[in-house]
Amino acid sequence: MPTIGVAVAIPEPWATELQEYRAAVGDSTASMIPTHITLVPPTEIDDVHLTEVEKHLEEVAAEGDTFCVHLRGTGTFRPVSPVVFVTLVEGISQCEQLAHAVRRGPLDVALQYPYHPHVTIAHHLEDPLLDRAFEELATFECEFDVAGFHLYVHDDERGWQPTRDFPLQAPTES
Repeated sequence: MPTIGVAVAIPEPWATELQEYRAAVGDSTASMIPTHITLVPPTEIDDVHLTEVEKHLEEVAAEGDTFCVHLRGTGTFRPVSPVVFVTLVEGISQCEQLAHAVRRGPLDVALQYPYHPHVTIAHHLEDPLLDRAFEELATFECEFDVAGFHLYVHDDERGWQPTRDFPLQAPTES
């Protein structure tokens, strides 16, 4: 049974910059996880339902508008979870709405924690390394347009692999 995820990919050059930082701070999972904003967390799904999932994602994308994301500064989920992340200062509500739309129908999954869009930069590390990531990327900033989202499938050897893109519709002019 494959494990899938749905996420907004962070574009270049920031995707590589953040992934390389994650590896440099000692996060051994960095090379297996493309830089992203999660919409649906890792979820096991039966192969026979994959076509239904893709159809659902097509429908969500057809109804969604493109939007801007502005990343700036860092945050953490500690002490609840050993995670340091880059924060969204714009695009939060659009990510929340998109995640809610995606997590219906065949992807109606229970979340372990309340949804909070973010970009992980350090995960499951000792506190001094999490502190370092929190401090060193406190001035990180970038902006980009989100034109779609991706379906990822986990491969034990290669990590998370994007398998399909779902383009959002451009906002309509009034």
